[in-house]
Amino acid sequence: MLRDVESHSSPRAAAFFDLDKTVIAKSSTLTFSKSFYQGGLINRRAALRTAYAQFVFLAGGLDHDQMERMRQYLSAMCRGWNVQQVKEIVAETLHDLIDPIIYDEAASLIEEHHTAGRDVVIVSTSGAEVVEPIGELLGADRVVATRMVVGDDGCFTGEVEYYAYGPTKAEAVRELAVSEGYDLDRCYAYSDSATDLPMLQAVGHPHAVNPDRTLRREAVARGWPVMEFARPVRLKQRIPGFSVPPRPALVAAAALGAAAATAGLVWYASRRRGVAAT
Repeated sequence: MLRDVESHSSPRAAAFFDLDKTVIAKSSTLTFSKSFYQGGLINRRAALRTAYAQFVFLAGGLDHDQMERMRQYLSAMCRGWNVQQVKEIVAETLHDLIDPIIYDEAASLIEEHHTAGRDVVIVSTSGAEVVEPIGELLGADRVVATRMVVGDDGCFTGEVEYYAYGPTKAEAVRELAVSEGYDLDRCYAYSDSATDLPMLQAVGHPHAVNPDRTLRREAVARGWPVMEFARPVRLKQRIPGFSVPPRPALVAAAALGAAAATAGLVWYASRRRGVAAT
């Protein structure tokens, strides 16, 4: 159970949530990959979905150098993509794809934190144009997410303006604590990935949600609560009369997601070739 309602006289507090496999049951990038393929953003590859799923699994064990190489892949893949085309694809599929995979347990936690008087902040490596509408759908107060550069021609330049990953997430949490007056000792954080250890360590109440092997080991060693979320549910099933209003498409991060899928295939294939050569 969460603690009592925050006193109006006490410092403010917030709950920081990772997104993929913490609030929603899948990787947001993988969820959109079929739509990107149908829209012509991803070339036809027979094993794309399987390879990307494998990449997501392996990504939990990537070291810093491997993650840097992956970011370079993403930048190269996104370069030249038309932003408006990506927005249109996401506008047609965002709510149909995301609403059914929101964890009931996460939605309940968000409600409980709001009831207790705490802000809710989504902190995700996915792009802001994807995370912001998902955050709005969930009733989050703020989001922190990756931002990509768009050129004067309306296309992605291949550059990442802000990469919300690892220590950068923790820095964002601390900056919000200063700007919003949060007492980090009173704050909560939730994530499934060991890459978010810096963010979890930044708050007084860290929680591991569906943790990968490394995070589970760290959580047990540190005495952090380990939570298992397993019930995706549509918000309209939780909230009578709930409906999603039509909205314009939003997504620079969708391109990041599609690029991640293709990059995952390239990385996995090169890894397999290296293993075969040894």
